[in-house]
Amino acid sequence: MTDIVRRTSREVFDPIRRFIEGDWESGTIRVEEFVDGTTQVVRAEMPGIDLEKDVDVSVTNGVLHIRAQREEKSEEKSKDGYRSEFRYGSFTRDIPLPDGIKDDEVTASYRDGVLEVRAPVPPQAETQSRKVQITRA
Repeated sequence: MTDIVRRTSREVFDPIRRFIEGDWESGTIRVEEFVDGTTQVVRAEMPGIDLEKDVDVSVTNGVLHIRAQREEKSEEKSKDGYRSEFRYGSFTRDIPLPDGIKDDEVTASYRDGVLEVRAPVPPQAETQSRKVQITRA
C-alpha cells in the first residue's frame, strides 16, 4: 500500500516539479528578444547544458537557429528499493532577425544557464511617407 501512495503522490506532483525545473519535454526553448541600443539581443534559457557537445547556434538567411540536446538521469536508492529515471530531449528554436544583419557579426555567450546571442542591427535607411488621398468609389 505504501508503494501505491508513494507512486501516486509522485504522479500528482510531477507536473509541478516540471514547471519549477523547466519543462524540457515540450521541445521548445524559452527566449526573450529585445533591442539594446543598436544590437538585437536574444536570450535563451538553457540550464545544465554542456556547450561543447549539446548546443549548436547558427545563422542562415537572416534566421537564428538554436539547437540543444539534454540528457538527465536521476537515481533514488532506499532500503525499500531502487528507482532510476532517464529523460532525453532535443530542442530547437528559429528566430527571424532584422533585415540587413550580417551573419559573421553575430556573437553568442553563455552564463548562469542563459545563452545570449547578440547581432548588430544596421541603420535603417530613412523612409519618406506621403499621405494618400482616399476617394469614394
